[in-house]
Amino acid sequence: MDKFYVITNKSKDVSMETTKRVQTYIEGQGKECILEEDGKAFPEDADCVLVLGGDGTLIRAARELRAYDVPLLGINLGTLGYLAEVEVQNLETALCQVIKETPVVEERMMLKGVLNGQTEDIALNDIVVTRLGAVRLIRFTVYVNGELLNSYQADGVIISTPTGSTAYNLSAGGPIVQPTASMIVITPICSHALNTSSIVISAEDEIVIEIGPGRDGETEEAGISFDGDKNVEVHTGDKIVIHKAKETTKLLKLSRVSFLETLRRKMKGN
Repeated sequence: MDKFYVITNKSKDVSMETTKRVQTYIEGQGKECILEEDGKAFPEDADCVLVLGGDGTLIRAARELRAYDVPLLGINLGTLGYLAEVEVQNLETALCQVIKETPVVEERMMLKGVLNGQTEDIALNDIVVTRLGAVRLIRFTVYVNGELLNSYQADGVIISTPTGSTAYNLSAGGPIVQPTASMIVITPICSHALNTSSIVISAEDEIVIEIGPGRDGETEEAGISFDGDKNVEVHTGDKIVIHKAKETTKLLKLSRVSFLETLRRKMKGN
């Protein structure tokens, strides 16, 4: 790899000290390093994107660069860092490995959501439909391939990728899935029932979530978020169609540490 593009979460690297370390090392190896700047277009001939921040920064970068077939490598300046696997203390070693070797590239599936056949967006972790306004349960009716799955009286519903299974899905009691798998997890949030467990379905299935009416037929308000971003307001009768996106996120895999070992280490004490 010869040309690197660097995205920095400036709230985590305020002095840009780590970013300058990256730039100095790459250019010292005779390679090209371009720092992200407001208003400047992404260089389409970049070989790799280095993302300095936490998992949230990496997820945002994956969504913003989804049209480009370029692998990402996360340098963790956050806390847990499931996706951003490089720690600052191993920075130069990791960069050397990227430059001089041929790293493994992991492909992660993404989800696409289309609201009422018009507004659409994409997610690497999850698409979440939740109640807004008053603290009361809303009816969310879920269909899979046109067939009724369930009608949940709940705070919301999480539609998660395998990558997102360790995020909000896990907090809501959903299962952990191998991140390179190809499947979709449906997890209700605080459902008012005893038998509403998560359901794992094929990545080829299509999910429709419809916002139901209130207790006395009144219009309910809910919100749809994509990877915790961009909360779109929806109402009773609105439908969102969710399916596997044609785009994928490509992540460089440098460590030989398995997902299970990483999970065990990151979950320790949580």
